[in-house]
Amino acid sequence: MALATGSALAVNDLKGGPGVNQLDLHEPVTRIAADQMWLHNFVMIVCLAIFVAVFGVMFYSIFKHRKSKGAVSANFHESVAVEIAWTVVPLLIVIAMALPATKVVVAMKDTTNADVTIKATGYQWKWGYDYLKGEGEGIGFLATLDTAQREASNSGNPAPVDDYLLKVDNPLVVPVDKKIRIITTANDVIHAWMVPAFGVKQDAIPGFVRDTWFKAEKIGDFYGQCAELCGKEHAYMPIHVKVVSAEDYSAWVAVKQKEAAAKADDPNKVWEQAALIARGEKVYAANCAACHKADGTGAGPIKALDKAPVVLDEDKSKQIAILLNGVLDKGMPAWKQLSDTDIAAVITYTKNSWSNKTGQTVQPSEIVAARK
Repeated sequence: MALATGSALAVNDLKGGPGVNQLDLHEPVTRIAADQMWLHNFVMIVCLAIFVAVFGVMFYSIFKHRKSKGAVSANFHESVAVEIAWTVVPLLIVIAMALPATKVVVAMKDTTNADVTIKATGYQWKWGYDYLKGEGEGIGFLATLDTAQREASNSGNPAPVDDYLLKVDNPLVVPVDKKIRIITTANDVIHAWMVPAFGVKQDAIPGFVRDTWFKAEKIGDFYGQCAELCGKEHAYMPIHVKVVSAEDYSAWVAVKQKEAAAKADDPNKVWEQAALIARGEKVYAANCAACHKADGTGAGPIKALDKAPVVLDEDKSKQIAILLNGVLDKGMPAWKQLSDTDIAAVITYTKNSWSNKTGQTVQPSEIVAARK
């Protein structure tokens, strides 16, 4: 009774995500996911039938022909009938399983004629989404674990919530009943984009592009995670897909395009240092603090930024190069996806925060020049 009223059962099933004590696959919301569930159940039944048949015959033979009953073993060298049976029957079973499985696999790989194409890029540890074709073309953003959930995890005593470590700041938004092609790649190490309710799991590999697709048949929120062990923050790399109606999707696209236009900065604008530091603090909190910590001290193999030689160096191009190109062998990803102003702001922030009182300012125009 204590368990029923305790925190162990305070979490409920998450619609579109995992369930409490879940044993079965996720409720499918795509035709592919439904076919995968059917295949799973079909193969399980076949395997169970084989298990019962084989062990049933074996245990029956052991019991029926035991020595205590005076059974005498037969003496024969070979049986053509048995040879044919144990060749033909397994072949028929394999064919019966392979035919429907092949049909589903072929359908899973057919990414042609997509209504919307989105590139999903894995970063340590967040997802970047770029709408490449279809309605919404040109929209791009990063999806990071919700700050409040990250802080709850860091506390060591998180409150029980249904979407624990699955809530992001910017969910991927797609229209219902439209074929969505997902192109996956990665910026640093191997990741994997997985949403079980869609029946989708595709590796994201640096230097390569892979693709998959889904066509959600229901409106709602659906959740997944990076399914490839990608480092110490692997557990903090969730996926949240919001499926909306065609009308709501068009409205969302219009809002995002207006936001992008409003945020577009003139790279030739000369900023005051205080404004860059204020903006850089926000960029740092959203993208850098998870590894380098809010106080810039770093942790483990992650180098500290406070008193770091490259930050204190008068040659600003060294730190600019690291932000643009990364240092993969040191666990530092490239941040080319950030705007020129955001990169200039975060570098200016680190050069003038904590004990780093260099007085240096990096302007967006310097980032533009470094990109060339």
